[in-house]
Amino acid sequence: MSWLNHLLELPRVPEPEVMDDSGEVEAYSSAAAQKYLDSIDDTFVEHAMRLLAPKISRQEGGNALDIGCGPGQIVLKLAQRLPHWQFAGIDRSPNMIRQGRAARDESARRGRDDLSTRVQFFLADGNALPFPDASIDFVSCNSVLHHLQEPARFFGEIARVAKTDAAILLRDLARPFRLVYPIHVRWYGRHYSGLMYKLYCDSVRAAYTPEELAQILNRSPLKNVGIFRRGRTHLGFERFAQ
Repeated sequence: MSWLNHLLELPRVPEPEVMDDSGEVEAYSSAAAQKYLDSIDDTFVEHAMRLLAPKISRQEGGNALDIGCGPGQIVLKLAQRLPHWQFAGIDRSPNMIRQGRAARDESARRGRDDLSTRVQFFLADGNALPFPDASIDFVSCNSVLHHLQEPARFFGEIARVAKTDAAILLRDLARPFRLVYPIHVRWYGRHYSGLMYKLYCDSVRAAYTPEELAQILNRSPLKNVGIFRRGRTHLGFERFAQ
């Protein structure tokens, strides 16, 4: 690394792998109901639908897995859009799993699609997925990467459970340069306040850069995935269904 890159680089500060503090869960869940974060989730869902287009055009169903599902908002949005699919959402936080199950059951009480027959939430670790090899048709993961201490191991588990023709979508925050960071978090975190703003700032500081993500992927067994950027705020990798 050159002296200039060293000067510009914002050192990564990892976050805890599990977010289960009741205050953190409440902050995240209440923010997830806000219009802004809901619209961000919608862009993730639309991205997933593009990756699944070949299977959708053939009216195929399948098994979908969302890793680090949090309170379940993305899983439930996808399940409503993909009525022929079975969904599993996993998280290491018992509080998050309770939130997901409650949101699913509330949807059923409101007379919508009975998602309880197609959507299940499990307490599980993404570093040791409780699913057989080559059993999943679509793997998704949103805003989890910055929590991970060993991403290569996590990527290996995704490669293990995904079928060879499965779609894969992982998206996370992107860490900006050192000089940009204060402006970045003030502008893109302007919709948050209190604990949620602190959580957002910590998450951006813990995020990876495209170069770091590429290096990790090169050491993992994941194949045929492409790195993408979404504006200045997000990055990740994707693979289209076959």
